[in-house]
Amino acid sequence: MIQQLAPWFGYLASVLLALGLLVSNDLKFRWLNGSGCLAFIIYGVIIGAIPVILTNTILLIINIIWLYKIYTRHELFELLEFNEGGIMIDRFLSFYKDDIAGYFPDFKREQLEGNLNFVVLRDLVVANMFSAKTDENGNAKVVINYTVPKFRDYKIGPFIFDKEKKVLTSKGIKKVYYTSVANNQHKKFLKTTGFTNELLNGQGCLVKNL
Repeated sequence: MIQQLAPWFGYLASVLLALGLLVSNDLKFRWLNGSGCLAFIIYGVIIGAIPVILTNTILLIINIIWLYKIYTRHELFELLEFNEGGIMIDRFLSFYKDDIAGYFPDFKREQLEGNLNFVVLRDLVVANMFSAKTDENGNAKVVINYTVPKFRDYKIGPFIFDKEKKVLTSKGIKKVYYTSVANNQHKKFLKTTGFTNELLNGQGCLVKNL
């Protein structure tokens, strides 16, 4: 019975390793690559292939070491506000235009005017752009909250909404909300960051209470 399962572990390992080559950030790559190595180790144990076991054990250890470094490395996060932006904002929006459309299909450059706008720098690299339209009741409707692919490791959300939430609360903001979320991965990120389904002004929204 176990012998019959061996090919499936081999197929699973191959799929995981292939998927690892398609992702755009180090964290996902290491998790997928490490999982693929583990599947190959199980495959090797079932068929008794010592070289397969040894090779993938070494690779798994390397992936574990890199995951430890990723989770424990110290990075500098900074939040910088801007009004309607300038050449840097224009270049950022132009460079990531297609990817932004997949997350915020209705976003237009002109929507930044009059909003609370800021970028998050990660080791002096622009990692995220955030813009929200605020009202007198302390509600902030998100216009864009876009993180570049390289930095989608769930660190920026807690930085904005927990560690640096004083930037939001100092402006009288009590709730940050989305009326709709176009991308399922972004919705998963929001749920992980503490957004919940809530009725706001009679409309179902994803809301983060500060």
